[in-house]
Amino acid sequence: MDPTRLDDLRILSGNANPDLSEAIAAELDVSLSKMEVGRFADGEIWVRIQESIRGTDVFVIQPTCPPTCENIMELLIILDALKRASARRTTAVLPYYGYARQEKKLKPREPISAKLIADLISVAGADRILTIDLHVQSIQGFFDVPVDHLPAGPILAADLLERSFGGPGTVVVSPDVGGVGTAKALADRLGSALAIIAKRRPEANAVEMIQVIGEFEGKRVVLIDDIIDTASSVVQAAEMLADRGASEIYAYATHAVFSGDASDRLQESPIREVVVTDTIPLASSKRREKIRVLSLAPTLAEAIRRVHGNLSVSTLFDRYWEEDKK
Repeated sequence: MDPTRLDDLRILSGNANPDLSEAIAAELDVSLSKMEVGRFADGEIWVRIQESIRGTDVFVIQPTCPPTCENIMELLIILDALKRASARRTTAVLPYYGYARQEKKLKPREPISAKLIADLISVAGADRILTIDLHVQSIQGFFDVPVDHLPAGPILAADLLERSFGGPGTVVVSPDVGGVGTAKALADRLGSALAIIAKRRPEANAVEMIQVIGEFEGKRVVLIDDIIDTASSVVQAAEMLADRGASEIYAYATHAVFSGDASDRLQESPIREVVVTDTIPLASSKRREKIRVLSLAPTLAEAIRRVHGNLSVSTLFDRYWEEDKK
């Protein structure tokens, strides 16, 4: 297949993040395929694809972000419609994968919700998955179809380097042990030191900071995480770092869930700026002066182009790292 030809490429957007879908389509210089999504009187979702997609390579863009259950159900019904309409291949583009935080059993009689959702998406008709920064990388193995797992790290690193953040005056901090791999990769790219915050979770959405491992006093700190939900972790981490001598604190994260009063908590925290991406739409009610959004539309568009053309997706990020070095 000629990778430059997009004749049989179709991009569909669910209702979860239409602005991102439009931006991706614009990057690819194609129009979104026509689809109608509505509700029956009792609230059930119905879908109608309004153009022929027989034999085409279809990409459905639908992060499973809040309202999570609504967006997941809408995605499943769209996938079923495409399967029954004889699409040649259907890729579910999930910039944010919901239910990823329950990927293992911690206590008896708990579900593994991340696996359940993966099964539902596969059975509904997805032939491939394209996603960004899964909460746990092992979730890739929950799917019975190929998964292209894209990191946002190169884009976040490029933003930091553009601001001349890095070197010995900057310390990259992981707010928990689970994020050490991501934080180390970013620290290596910036040529900076790494620090880790040890914490415990007595229950869901509750966190207790215990200790900071590493030197950061008098230095600029970059907190890096995949998700900011209630902002409890990142704000407590920032307060601990500020109390112990950090000169400036910035927070970078891929997914801005921002539940409840998270935006206000971030605005009132010692953090100077919070940088997130547009994997999840940020409502105007959640926008604050300290919050800045980076778009991943160019990255997702190029990944879609490569999947469509049967080209390597991983080399896309090799190129990003090389461009950062220039």
